[in-house]
Amino acid sequence: MSFPRENVPIIVLKEGTSDSQGKGQLLSNINAVLAIQTAISTTLGPLGADKLIVDSKGQIVISNDGATIMKLLDIVHPATRILVDIARSQDAEVGDGTTSVVMLAGELLKEAKAYIEEGVSPNIISLGYRKACQLAVDKIKEISVNIEKSDKEKFREYLVKCAITSMSSKLIRSHEDIFAKMVVDAVLTLDEELNEKLIGIKKVLGGAVEDSLLIHGVAFKKTFSYAGFEQQRKLYKNPKIVCLNVELELKAEKDNAEVRVEEVSEYQAIVDAEWRIIFEKLEALVNTGAKIVLSKLPIGDLATQYFADHDVFCAGRVASDDLNRVVMAVGGSIQSTCFNIQPHHLGTCSSFEERQIGGERFNIFEGCPGAKSCTIILRGGAEQFIAEVERSLHDAIMVVRRTIKNSSIVAGGGACEMEVSKYLREYSRTIVGKQQFIILSFAKALEVIPRQLCDNAGLDSTDILSNLRMLHARGEIWAGVSVKSEGVADNFQEFIWEPGSVKTNAILSATEAATLILSVDETIKNEPSQQQQVSSKASQPMVQRPFKGQSIPVSFNTPFLLSSNLDYVVELYEFYNISRSALFSDILTDF
Repeated sequence: MSFPRENVPIIVLKEGTSDSQGKGQLLSNINAVLAIQTAISTTLGPLGADKLIVDSKGQIVISNDGATIMKLLDIVHPATRILVDIARSQDAEVGDGTTSVVMLAGELLKEAKAYIEEGVSPNIISLGYRKACQLAVDKIKEISVNIEKSDKEKFREYLVKCAITSMSSKLIRSHEDIFAKMVVDAVLTLDEELNEKLIGIKKVLGGAVEDSLLIHGVAFKKTFSYAGFEQQRKLYKNPKIVCLNVELELKAEKDNAEVRVEEVSEYQAIVDAEWRIIFEKLEALVNTGAKIVLSKLPIGDLATQYFADHDVFCAGRVASDDLNRVVMAVGGSIQSTCFNIQPHHLGTCSSFEERQIGGERFNIFEGCPGAKSCTIILRGGAEQFIAEVERSLHDAIMVVRRTIKNSSIVAGGGACEMEVSKYLREYSRTIVGKQQFIILSFAKALEVIPRQLCDNAGLDSTDILSNLRMLHARGEIWAGVSVKSEGVADNFQEFIWEPGSVKTNAILSATEAATLILSVDETIKNEPSQQQQVSSKASQPMVQRPFKGQSIPVSFNTPFLLSSNLDYVVELYEFYNISRSALFSDILTDF
């Protein structure tokens, strides 16, 4: 980049830096976003297609979840990375609507592209979009229906409907009745904070999908165990539980040290001290009264056999997230020492069991008095299918959780978007100037959701959108696309429900992304810097190979440094009764 001043260019950026600005670079950013929108649009809705993605390591992922696809795509264009961020934000905030938010952002930029080509300032477009966004959010809050929580049975049925709507576009839609009830029961198990991290999802390959089960407690796969675990009990009632971050081995590798001894008795004293230390730890744990010992670090064979002799179950190398869930559920705290453990450091549960599920064994804690927790164990024949089921359950859990917190729902199938679009069209007629056309374009962009639902279902989108506009003009606010009837229906009566927060968050995020891209007037890309090579001389690597006829490990540095070690090598060969002539013959052969 240079700026002329008295015909002398002033260099501001480093050589090799690419710079693009003006209308061209803005249109380039919009075109890149539209390319991503086109790629992901076919995954929207109950009849949306799935994407098969193979990463750089050759691992296969099959999914139609917008956040998952955007995360796995190797996107290099800086503008399209914003779409990845809003998809992740939507997934983390409400769990669903990740494809919709990308579709809306792309459509808003598509509508803005025509105005930019005609010379309208991007700032005016952004101002109109922000105004329309606020009007849309207010309208959604106005038409949302609050769910009554007093009748717990009806409230549970409402939550099941919301979960089914979330799963209708997923790979598990044929089993949505089973998993929807499972998800609702899991979320209702939690306490008032509704911490979704207390819901564990474990995958067991094999069996049918119907074999999946919900455990009201904490469950994790059996960890690696040493000899002696067969003698340990696998069922306890009301046990005390101690959780550790201690390695119970005879001698940990990280504690290896060099000790100088002059007599054999001193060496024996060191060995005895090592045995005494480990037994003191094990005895201290047994004296606490705990019947279950869990640790993040390994529990060796000596400790395993010791615990088996004292009627104690142990498990080492427990994953951090599993151990944290256990602590939150059973109570107590993770200890970094085996000594001075007080009763309030221990947890408890009504029952502990090691149970066989499919080809895996699970450690299961039920009846936990602490934070309410549960575990969903998924079964299936293909690893990719189980992984997609896990992602679908995560979305449904977030939707149910959000519905419980806000207790406001709207109809899906494009009904909400069509009603907001009608409202914005009517509002645009009450104002004058450029903002009228910008808000009208925002209203038109919202119709991309029902239009794409029709296209993915193989329906006539032009005919159905015309019918929807007519019905909404008559006051039928919940008229939307119905895949079952292959036409239009009252989606609220059809129980196609979604949390209102999914819609509001999607519109807010999409508008924010669109206005952010429109605000960029220049793109500067620095040339990748090359690492400077170290100027100091690097010594050649050591060469290790045996001499002819002998398997003696001898290390040489470079031939230049050979003379400094030659005397030592000669002495080594004389020790092994090798002649000097054979030694130098081998040296000449090697070098």
